[in-house]
Amino acid sequence: MMGNRRDRLVKHGSSNSMSMNNRSRIFTAIGIGILLGCIFAFCYPYGFFHPRPPLSTASHLSNSNPKTSTTDCEPDERASILKADIMGLKEKNAELRKQVRELNEKLRLAEQAKDTAQKQFLALGQQPKAGAFGTVKSLRTNPTVVPDDSVNPRLAKILQAAAVRKEIIVVLANANVREMLEVQVSTIKKAGITNYLVVALDEEIEEYCKSNNVSVYMRDPDKGVDSIGRTGGNHAVSGLKFRILREFLQLGYSVLLSDVDIIYLQNPFDHLYRDSDVESMTDGHNNQTAYGYNDVFDEPAMGWARYAHTMRIWVYNSGFFFLRPTIPSIELLDRVADRLAKQTLWDQAVFNEELYFPSHPGYEGLHASKRTMDFYSFMNSKVLFKTVRKDSNLKKLKPVIIHVNYHPDKLPRMKAVIEYYVDGKQDALDSFPDGSV
Repeated sequence: MMGNRRDRLVKHGSSNSMSMNNRSRIFTAIGIGILLGCIFAFCYPYGFFHPRPPLSTASHLSNSNPKTSTTDCEPDERASILKADIMGLKEKNAELRKQVRELNEKLRLAEQAKDTAQKQFLALGQQPKAGAFGTVKSLRTNPTVVPDDSVNPRLAKILQAAAVRKEIIVVLANANVREMLEVQVSTIKKAGITNYLVVALDEEIEEYCKSNNVSVYMRDPDKGVDSIGRTGGNHAVSGLKFRILREFLQLGYSVLLSDVDIIYLQNPFDHLYRDSDVESMTDGHNNQTAYGYNDVFDEPAMGWARYAHTMRIWVYNSGFFFLRPTIPSIELLDRVADRLAKQTLWDQAVFNEELYFPSHPGYEGLHASKRTMDFYSFMNSKVLFKTVRKDSNLKKLKPVIIHVNYHPDKLPRMKAVIEYYVDGKQDALDSFPDGSV
């Protein structure tokens, strides 16, 4: 028994001594590991595989050792990074500006739509009593028609792709006016206008548009009308447009009709009011002729009643007008097209007669609302060459469009207008006379 007990004591003592030895070894290993870690941390603060120290350390090293070449490119890299950041901020700023402009345009259109809806509600709803003095407003903006795609499915598909907010610029052209069309298209693209459509009256114009990424619509063959479109001059083609535009309105699109002798300097859709059936540029050249004036007719034989007062206004230009898709607008097109088909008349004269002649015995006038465009924004060539180019203040204005309607030498004047307003050539208009020679 004593022997066994002694053996157990001996074994227990040896196991204790072994345990103590193991612990001392572990502590020793830990201490060595900590010591080595401190040494490596001091010598390699950024690790074994770090390519180079950060910029602050690199700058310190380059100051202490000018021969070090690894840090020579750091300022260039920082400049490149800063330039990239600046360019990114500029792009973001431009995008934000664009978004702000788009939001402002949407807000403006929404305000117009709200005002129109309110007027239509007041006019069409039951209103048994008139409002207070100065608050009564009649309906000026007629409701639009319900679109009918069955009228021309092919055109409807083209307009869906080309129009913006159901609005489109439409120009009719055949090979006779190709050069002027090319000039106009260049200004359309320069002004950033996308909702522009050429109604091609022959294959040459259709091919030109397709090869120059211009939206184009080629009408189905129509005897009589088709021959006018292919071979007709300016006046013949001008009369044809009233028949063609009807389908655009029936499809529910507002149309800005344009002749080819027009230069675009800004987007015209940013300058329309859209509060009337017809919004047209004028042939007038000042406030009186453009917007109306009281003209006194003198007849001395009448004695005391020799002076008769008349209201006068210079005609609307049938080469540039905006039509909303309303019943009065469609009726206007029908009336003008019908008269032109039956008589040899000037389309502009008929266009204005139907707009302005009042109802009288044997005749029912057209009940269409109308607005005259600002004649300095939507400028005719008489205003430009007779007045604007000679006035130092008016020369600073930038029109929306310029219509070379008063002069037969259209193409050279169109090119001169571009040189003056787009290229900045100050004497580009000087060589032309006020009128035609």
